[in-house]
Amino acid sequence: MIVRENPARIREVVGRVAETDPGAAVRRAEAAGREWSARAPADRIDALRRSAAAVQARAGELAVLLARETGKPLADCRGELAFALAHLRWVCDHAPRVLGERLLDDEAGRLLIRRKPYGVVVCITPWNAPVILAMLKLAPALAAGNTCVIKPSPLAPLAVSEVAAALPGVEVVHGGAAAGQALVGHPLVRKVAFTGGDAAGRQIAAAAGAMLTPTVLELGGNDPALLLPDFSLTGQDYERLVMASFATSGQVCMAAKRLYVPRARAGEFTAAYVAAAERILLVGDPLTPGVTMGPVISAQAAERIRALVPGTAMPLGRSTGDLGAGYFVPPVLVPDLPDDAPLVTQEQFGPAVPLLLYDTVDEAVARANHSELGLAASVWSADEDRAFAVADRLEAGFVFVNTHNRTGMSLRAPFGGVKRSGHGREYGEEGLLEYVQSTVVHAPAAFRPGGPGLAATAYPLP
Repeated sequence: MIVRENPARIREVVGRVAETDPGAAVRRAEAAGREWSARAPADRIDALRRSAAAVQARAGELAVLLARETGKPLADCRGELAFALAHLRWVCDHAPRVLGERLLDDEAGRLLIRRKPYGVVVCITPWNAPVILAMLKLAPALAAGNTCVIKPSPLAPLAVSEVAAALPGVEVVHGGAAAGQALVGHPLVRKVAFTGGDAAGRQIAAAAGAMLTPTVLELGGNDPALLLPDFSLTGQDYERLVMASFATSGQVCMAAKRLYVPRARAGEFTAAYVAAAERILLVGDPLTPGVTMGPVISAQAAERIRALVPGTAMPLGRSTGDLGAGYFVPPVLVPDLPDDAPLVTQEQFGPAVPLLLYDTVDEAVARANHSELGLAASVWSADEDRAFAVADRLEAGFVFVNTHNRTGMSLRAPFGGVKRSGHGREYGEEGLLEYVQSTVVHAPAAFRPGGPGLAATAYPLP
């Protein structure tokens, strides 16, 4: 039995779920897939639209449940559910075109390209944004005709399970790392989609590799935000930059985790940043109106984050209520750190961000790229063309311009990492295509009635 506590009020039990047999869930999904994949694409899309409406009808109660189990502010949880449903509907709108068959019949012959589902797709999701990170996998996989087995994190199993139960062709498995390994290694599983940390990603990649099962892996990042010497930020811009680091208490894969600021403008930047944090950061119970930052997810996470923060940290924002009741870690800005400090080299995944000063843009780019991770980054400049030019030099799968984190996302923009931040893409047309395989039927013109033919040993004509 998995018992989930409220990280803001740790004596409060939010819910319980029973651990599940992974093999039985895969077999049920495989059996259901025969009927689901055989349905007309339009019928599948209609079923998914009905599911979206069913989840929408419960969005209010699900947002409260999500806030209680994750510690995210209620407004954020409402936003996450709304964005997850927007993604599901985007998939319904675009899947028929993107996944449709393509027929070429011309002087070169007849070529039919079809997009076919893999079969059973395993989706393993983390706790920090469980509903949207699940929907990024479930929606395109189901629209393409796959069935899915999803294993949520034991730290956030409740709301995502309710959402998954509303979708056709989805089985839910509850358990820890052993359950995940059993799913990935099952012979009936045809693809694995995982979002999470580097260590777990390596284990999943190894297990999938042993089965020759293809994967989509999003493994986090140590995402730099580069403010170019000409940056020009309003008070609202500074507030967005603050939230780029501290939304969800900094527990976001694409959060701004390293701030690079021109040395000549350090004083100006720091004063405006601290003032913006005072305005926008209110730490407290996620169900309290006006709170913008809740606790971190667990005692272990709180201990790990505190160990990264040196005594030079500058406190940020305001607080309300009894922070001793949960796993609260106060937000801080940390100036004057060397590039080899743990808070700089590691993905902190918490409410502490280093302020790093530079003298030249070339230097800043080189230091920003000095990481094995390459998920996201941002460039801030008064000149958009200049920002795009610098962005092209950054080793990141997704670069924001004059924003960062969720305010810069788009349903049409494929998202994923380079280097050791994983492979594959979510969102956009590329996210849809991750869940289909191209199959081909080809009749070359040379062998059609009246065609010239080719010798048995010949290569095809261009």
